[in-house]
Amino acid sequence: MTATASSTPLGPELEQPLLAVEAALNQLGDALARRDAAAIEQHAAELHQHLARAVQSFGEAARTGSVPAALRNRLVRAGGLLAAQRETLARGNASLDRALDVLIPSEPTGLYGAGGKAERRGLGGGSFTA
Repeated sequence: MTATASSTPLGPELEQPLLAVEAALNQLGDALARRDAAAIEQHAAELHQHLARAVQSFGEAARTGSVPAALRNRLVRAGGLLAAQRETLARGNASLDRALDVLIPSEPTGLYGAGGKAERRGLGGGSFTA
């Protein structure tokens, strides 16, 4: 990969931000596996910064048509890994939300209850039985 990167003038300039993105993705993945909230927050912020630099560098290089194929492929793989980590976080959040809904039910909305019948709040008017 480095041979391809050094064969173009922008190879090293593009490889540095890409290496930073790859390292940040690996660190974030490790933090996610450990479920270390502080490390996840830190590495996510670092990844955001590195991604911004890489996108800027690759965007400038793409305008001149000089992005080496090997680096482009690595950037695509990094994007795939980022999408996979995002999906993992989304699933974890959804699972946590479901668990919280079971443990702490939300307030009745006044529309429909769990059985499909309208829920009524004691707002003064009730039904009378003769």
